[in-house]
Amino acid sequence: MTTISPRAVDSARKPDGLRAPVSLRRTVRLSLVHARFNLLETIRVPIAVIGSLVFPALALLFFVVPQRAVADDPLFATQAIISLAVFAVMSNGLFGFGISIAENREKPWDPYLRTLPAPGIVRVAGLVLATGTLGLVAIVPLVVIGALLTAAEASIGHIVLGFVMLAVSGLPSMFLGMAIGLSFPSKAAIAVVQVAMFALAFGGGLFLPPVMFPGWLDTVTRFLPTRQARELVIWAVQGGALEWWAPVGAIVSAGVLLALVLLLLRRDQGRRFR
Repeated sequence: MTTISPRAVDSARKPDGLRAPVSLRRTVRLSLVHARFNLLETIRVPIAVIGSLVFPALALLFFVVPQRAVADDPLFATQAIISLAVFAVMSNGLFGFGISIAENREKPWDPYLRTLPAPGIVRVAGLVLATGTLGLVAIVPLVVIGALLTAAEASIGHIVLGFVMLAVSGLPSMFLGMAIGLSFPSKAAIAVVQVAMFALAFGGGLFLPPVMFPGWLDTVTRFLPTRQARELVIWAVQGGALEWWAPVGAIVSAGVLLALVLLLLRRDQGRRFR
């Protein structure tokens, strides 16, 4: 029979900031375990996986393929597919984190997880790995349909680099979704996510290319993580010059939003689990 010492119980109940430091190796291992069980939890509801896989492909079939002026032009078709890929990763991060975290905070299982002796970064990394993996897998049907039904073109090396850039530049959207989920109750989180998704998608040039923006809007939208993600992935897939503000903005956005998520986790810990 397994017994738990009073010292272990006391350590488990301490807030994050009062727990003993956890080694990097242990943090990575706990993050992978957290990601694995998050993936298993999602896979056990197949429609959730199917929805993520089908949505980007359907958007391509309905909005790009019928527009032959776009679909038959290699440059426009490739950029349209990239915009849909960035939109899919962004919406996956905002909805996947923003709503699910807000709902989970209202269920008994989440308070139990918060008592476990693991730092907040473990939960963040586990969620990012699980949701990010599903988001990237959902891009595969989009690429296949784009290759078969449009004139989009790119080498295998550029496509692989595009996936890497998509994973990196999608982090700010995931962190933003987490921040919304940790800040609002579930009903309010739905509305906030919808507004944020529309603003980020339009401002990021995912509905209309930024060349159609007026000068002031083009300048303002360069501060949005979705605009930075679009430019990074286009550079990775199509090559050409990369404006300095895209990689710098992506790094700053990811760092600031990650710090905000950890701060909100710490605040939530202090309010609800002291």
